[in-house]
Amino acid sequence: MTEANALQESDMSAIAESVSIIVPTLNEAENVGPLVSQIVATGVSFQEIVFVDDRSTDGTQEIIRALGRDQPVRLIERESAELGLAGAIMAGARAAQGELLLVMDADLSHPPDRIRDLLAPLLEGTADMVIGSRYVAGGSTPGWPLWRRMLSRTGGAFAYPLTGAHDSMSGFFAIPRSRLLELEPSAAGFKIAFETIVRSGPKLRVREIPIAFRDRTRGHSKMSFSIALKFLRVWLQAIFRRSFFRN
Repeated sequence: MTEANALQESDMSAIAESVSIIVPTLNEAENVGPLVSQIVATGVSFQEIVFVDDRSTDGTQEIIRALGRDQPVRLIERESAELGLAGAIMAGARAAQGELLLVMDADLSHPPDRIRDLLAPLLEGTADMVIGSRYVAGGSTPGWPLWRRMLSRTGGAFAYPLTGAHDSMSGFFAIPRSRLLELEPSAAGFKIAFETIVRSGPKLRVREIPIAFRDRTRGHSKMSFSIALKFLRVWLQAIFRRSFFRN
C-alpha cells in the first residue's frame, strides 16, 4: 500500500468513526435493545446512536438510558411530538456530534447489515445522499399486504418525476449532517427524504441501494389502512405543491 493510499484509508476511517445514527422512537421498548445489539454486531464504526423519543409511555426512555451505560447511546427527549417523525429526525440532526448521519427506524424493519453499504458512497465521495430502497432491483417488502404495497408504490410513482428516486419515502438513508441542516426541510410526517431531494435539486447526488424492508416482529405497528390513506393524501398534496410552486 502506498503512503497516499494509506493516508486516504486513514482519513476514511476517521470519517467513518464520526457517524451519528439517528433513531426516532415512540413506544419501542421491545425493539431498542435488539436494535443496538444488531448495529454493534455489524462491526461498522460509528460515534453514537441518538434516540429521539416523542414521549413514550412504555419504558422506552428508561431502556435507552440503561443502554447508554455500556454503549455510545444518547437520548433526546422531545416534549412535543407535533412536528412528527421529520421533526424528530431534525432534532436528532441538530444534536448529533457526527459528521455523517444515518437515519433508521427503531422497529427493526430497516436492516442494520446494510448500514455499511449506505455509508460507503458518502465516504468515497461518490454520493451526497444514499437511500435504502425497497423499489430498486434487489429490494423487497416481504410480508406487506397488497393495499400497503399499492399505496406505497403509488406515492413513489408520483414522486419519481420530481426526485429521480424510486423510494423517496424511505426512512432509511445516510447524508452529511451539514447538508441536512443547511436544507432544514419543512417536512411533515414521513417525507423528509423527499423534501430533502426536492429542495436540493439536481445538485444533490442521490444513490439508492436495495434493502429488504420487513414488518416489525415486536410491539405494535403504527400503520393502518386509514393512516396510509391519510398519508398518501398529504404526500400527493406535497408533490402538487412542489410541482407548481418550486423554490
